[in-house]
Amino acid sequence: MSKNVSAAAVDTPSQGFLQVNVVNIKNNFPIKNATVSVSYPDNPDTAVEKTNTNNSGQTQQLSLPAPPLDYSLQPGDERPYSEYNLEISAPGYKTVRISGTEILPDVTAIQPVRLEPEDDPAPEENPIVIPDHTLYGNYPPKIAEAEIQPVGESGEIVLSRVVVPQTIVVHDGVPTDSTAKNYYVPYRDYIKNVASSEIYATWPQSTITANVLAIMSFTLNRVYTEHYRNRGYDFTITSSTAFDHKWIYGRNIYESISVIVDEIFDNYLSRPEVKQPILTQYCDGKQVQCLHRGWMTQWGSCDLGEQGYSPIEIIRNFYGDSMYINTAEEISGIPASWPGYNLSSGASGQKVRQLQEQLDAIASVYTAIPGVTPDGIYGPATAAAVKTFQSVFGLPQTGVTDFATWYKISHIYVAVSGIGELYG
Repeated sequence: MSKNVSAAAVDTPSQGFLQVNVVNIKNNFPIKNATVSVSYPDNPDTAVEKTNTNNSGQTQQLSLPAPPLDYSLQPGDERPYSEYNLEISAPGYKTVRISGTEILPDVTAIQPVRLEPEDDPAPEENPIVIPDHTLYGNYPPKIAEAEIQPVGESGEIVLSRVVVPQTIVVHDGVPTDSTAKNYYVPYRDYIKNVASSEIYATWPQSTITANVLAIMSFTLNRVYTEHYRNRGYDFTITSSTAFDHKWIYGRNIYESISVIVDEIFDNYLSRPEVKQPILTQYCDGKQVQCLHRGWMTQWGSCDLGEQGYSPIEIIRNFYGDSMYINTAEEISGIPASWPGYNLSSGASGQKVRQLQEQLDAIASVYTAIPGVTPDGIYGPATAAAVKTFQSVFGLPQTGVTDFATWYKISHIYVAVSGIGELYG
């Protein structure tokens, strides 16, 4: 591993962390022994770090210079993250270049990379350019809407209940831009991307949770009301901050945000006697002031989190005391639902067997995970496989299958087995 001292390293005494996860774009299988080079944008030809992926397609955590933590905890003019360029290559695949991976101090950035086989004629975006974070760059303010939206009856799917969708179709531009591409993004990946684009992962856990709840509620409102489809469009949501949230193709996410999303992705915000998720709008409170009462300010939510406010206290501070956290009635795109309680050593039955079958299929692709025999008994081998799975996919390593672990296993199983279309 090579290191070169740069002026950026001298100016930024703090350290952040980077892990790069590399998969085959065709089947989501991990790519081992891919070469990952990291460089400063002002010196892209000189690697400050160079490493390879393991059997799970992941690099070790790289420690990289980042600005002081204070920059991301209070509004200011200094950019609170460092930017890096990445080059990812592997035999038999097209090289991918990424510009602008964002490293915050004291947290782990996870950069997903999808490599195309060399013989694939369909080109993906390359290089991937990650623009400024919304709290640092200049983006259009949200156009105000009613928090309770009309529900049309002409849509393709008139929902009678709140369902977490398998996929969000993101229109990468304003709604009327017919040249903008549509991207099909798994729901949880979409939420993680938006949260990583719109808040800082260094913020208090309660603040991150409150903002994730607002992002998910807004998104599920768009799904529930079929907002864009009822207007003749073929997408769920846009990437424009004027209309929706900022979603950035190919950007890195953050582990602290990812863990929270995995734990609460079936939640949303409700008011009494209102069926639909609330369209929870917000502004940053610094570059853009909220002109409407009842909007959350992102910097204000950071302050409240630092004062010890809980997520629901932060939510109610901005949106009012009648707001409460609700749970979706259905999660799409999964072979089997969570049993409603944790599975651990000594458990047995059909749910354990379903878990084992999915884990064993994943282990055939992610070979660091030991295979398990689907016998319906949660013994030491199953607990060990679960613990390794948790290690690979950034979950607390308990060996216990809780809500987040069950659905992460389902998510990876569907991705690597190619059966997602069966559960759409």
